[in-house]
Amino acid sequence: MLAQLSDDRTSGRFPLAIYDSASLANGEIGVKFKPISGRVDQAAGLVWRYADENNYYIVRANALENNVVLYKVENGRRSSLSPVGRSGDYGVKHTVPSQQWSTLGVVFSDSRFTVLFGGQKLFQVEDSTFSEAGRVGLWTKADSVTYFDDFEIVNE
Repeated sequence: MLAQLSDDRTSGRFPLAIYDSASLANGEIGVKFKPISGRVDQAAGLVWRYADENNYYIVRANALENNVVLYKVENGRRSSLSPVGRSGDYGVKHTVPSQQWSTLGVVFSDSRFTVLFGGQKLFQVEDSTFSEAGRVGLWTKADSVTYFDDFEIVNE
């Protein structure tokens, strides 16, 4: 188990735990997570194709907003990517329970990303910004106190 325990409310703070022993271009990652507290955010996220702290993909689930959103961080700037067939949408609305364990996953194959919540397909995104292999890891935001467990990596 890994826990992000800081309650620093800085909105632009994105704690990362990067797993240095795996570098994947295509594969699948997943984790069990439990949002504990946070006034700014109660978020848990997965990172893939991580080149450095300024360039990677992330999918995050937020218990305060009850949504799941996929982003890219390019040159240090985070921007959301719309689900396939839903141009302009900010992720998808989905219940993300606080104080309970849930699972979040992503399958990434070339430019297609499939987001899973509770083991079920939630939505897909297409983007080709980062195509090279990169590291994987976990993410939170601001004052999200979040527990993580059972981080899984499947290399395609």
